Amino acid sequence: MAEPQIFDNRELSWLKFNERVLEEAQDSKVPLLERLSFISIFQTNLDEFFMVRVGSLYDQMLIDKDARENKTNMTAKQQLSKIFERVKQLEPIKDVTYKKIMEELESLHGLKHISFKNATPDELKYLDAYFHHEVRPLVSPLIIDKRHPFPFLNNKQIYTIVHLDSKSSVKIGIVPNVSALKRVISLGNGGKRFILLEDVLLHYADEIFENYKVLDKTIIRITRNADINENEIQFDDDEDGTFRDVMEILVKKRKKLSPIRLQLANSLNPVAFDYLCKMLELSENQIFFTKAPLDFSFVYSFNDVLKDKSLVFNRLVPQTSSSVTRRTSMINQIKQKDLLLSYPYESIKSFIRLLTEASFDDSVVSIKITLYRVAKHSQIIDALVNAAENGKNVLVLVELRARFDEENNIGWSKRLESAGCTVIYGPKNIKVHSKLLLITRKTKDSTEYITQVGTGNYNEKTSTLYTDLSLMTANVEIALNALDVFNSLSLGHLVESSKHLLVAPNCLQNNVIDMIDHEIQLANQGEPAYIGIKINSLSDKKIILKLAEASQAGVKVDLVVRGICCLISGIKGLTDNITIHSIVGRYLEHSRIYIFGTHERCKIYISSADYMTRNTVRRVEVAVPIYDSDIKERLWNMFQTIFNDNVKTRVQLPDGTYKKIKPKKGEVPLDSQVYLFNQAYENARIVQEQHDAKALDSQSFKNDNNFFNMFLKQD
Repeated sequence: MAEPQIFDNRELSWLKFNERVLEEAQDSKVPLLERLSFISIFQTNLDEFFMVRVGSLYDQMLIDKDARENKTNMTAKQQLSKIFERVKQLEPIKDVTYKKIMEELESLHGLKHISFKNATPDELKYLDAYFHHEVRPLVSPLIIDKRHPFPFLNNKQIYTIVHLDSKSSVKIGIVPNVSALKRVISLGNGGKRFILLEDVLLHYADEIFENYKVLDKTIIRITRNADINENEIQFDDDEDGTFRDVMEILVKKRKKLSPIRLQLANSLNPVAFDYLCKMLELSENQIFFTKAPLDFSFVYSFNDVLKDKSLVFNRLVPQTSSSVTRRTSMINQIKQKDLLLSYPYESIKSFIRLLTEASFDDSVVSIKITLYRVAKHSQIIDALVNAAENGKNVLVLVELRARFDEENNIGWSKRLESAGCTVIYGPKNIKVHSKLLLITRKTKDSTEYITQVGTGNYNEKTSTLYTDLSLMTANVEIALNALDVFNSLSLGHLVESSKHLLVAPNCLQNNVIDMIDHEIQLANQGEPAYIGIKINSLSDKKIILKLAEASQAGVKVDLVVRGICCLISGIKGLTDNITIHSIVGRYLEHSRIYIFGTHERCKIYISSADYMTRNTVRRVEVAVPIYDSDIKERLWNMFQTIFNDNVKTRVQLPDGTYKKIKPKKGEVPLDSQVYLFNQAYENARIVQEQHDAKALDSQSFKNDNNFFNMFLKQD
């Protein structure tokens, strides 16, 4: 096989995904404020990409400049060059998109981003007073020259930079945005006319440095490398201190890592520009100029200013699953039949009910759970704390290496420990990304288990924003496999084999490949063969090659891959039986579904694992088989609905680019996310009608019975 033809570079593929996010900001069918939100998401994504992936590539380049990645054979330097080239193509598109959205918001709703050039005389007067009375007293300017060292600039903070006239060395002035003040300054019309704080500081920079002649000025923002690694700190098991102490040190260290990108609102003269690059140790290709604001986090404030429902998505509320009976114990319901929750269409409250019940149930002796990311005000943490305080044996694996949630998780681990939970951190150098819960009950007659396996975090907030799945089952064999996972984690080991669960790093990738091989074997025998996979990312080379082999054998392969996809589909003779879709819409597609086999004989799993090497062989991940026939049918139909989306889907073309699918003539538009939410509403309506009918029948019986009793008394 001509391998290179079927591979796309991981980093460039990710940039294609972020371009799809930017496309949502350009879509006129998306409400205007939501389009602004997509620009902010595009920027936030790009920030993290530079902090993690670009930072990692720079580290690789320093360690071994000749090392090449294993699919497109590119060195770190070559990848960085391609990344910078592509980002510099996307930035102007973002700028134009922001400008067009703001023009529409101004013409239709009066929202305007004011500059000093187009401000009214009254607004200029107000700004002058505001600067002198509110801003100036809080400004902390710095002068940088031979006598004053270049200061540490915080990651993603906005600064005003001025080039000051000097007879000898280069003299630079720096003014940080004042954190104590609001960034959005209202200029009237109910806040619809506004200016940003950095624009004010830039305008008055000459006055701030009144004893100097300002030669040039601009606004900047730097992004720092955030690629921390626990191995950077030598940690001996015999020394005092804990792994948590190591992570606290690393989190502090991250804040001081090297700059990796510099953004400027407009150009500086060559002298100041070269000086800035030298001080930050950045090359010219790491510099990005933008006409739009350097940080878009402010756009969310407009929701309170423009109270027009047409500017945002219509409000949709997660429904109680139609499979859940509200007035019956969750534990008893799960003992009767497996339950599946589908977020955000169905509410996470049913899962929280289960955990809360378990925390007070006298029969529950232990609760074991893996936590990767949790909500800021977590009811799940509260339930675990209650369980421990009620005398349950509560084991919590808190993943302290969950990127950018390290500080939160360190805090949660301390709270859980103080409540009496046993807190563990998992094996060395292996993140625990699984979403696994095991509740053990001891009754007079037996030991019972409730196991929950999910595709997403135990997080109430993201359960309303991400599409995810959560299976709850009383299946004893699945529970015993889950118990093996927790016992291994407690002892710092890895699961070597598992009959039902697929458990990475040792028994997920190999089982996936075996199931693909089975479909290949059937196809070679002339039997119908099918693979359907929904994941966030695909970069595992072994799985990619096996999927290509399946395609060549005639297996029909449908993939829904939201983000990174290193497999290129549709290449004649190589991957032409593979179709790859990507959905970017209102909700973040996060659920993972694995289907092996045709409808009549398929095996279906849900999982926390993407098909990336980091997930399949470098993390603890869990995939659970679906044995309940009703849930299998539901997931099959759900996958087909998602794959057949013709509103928010992009299809990958044989050149690796993506094209948005449009409904064909006579074809009904299908937005899978809207469809699944409507389905949840309809199911909830039917359940409510059935409940009302039962209540009516009960009241009718009661009235009839009262009438009958009255009749007897009269007789």
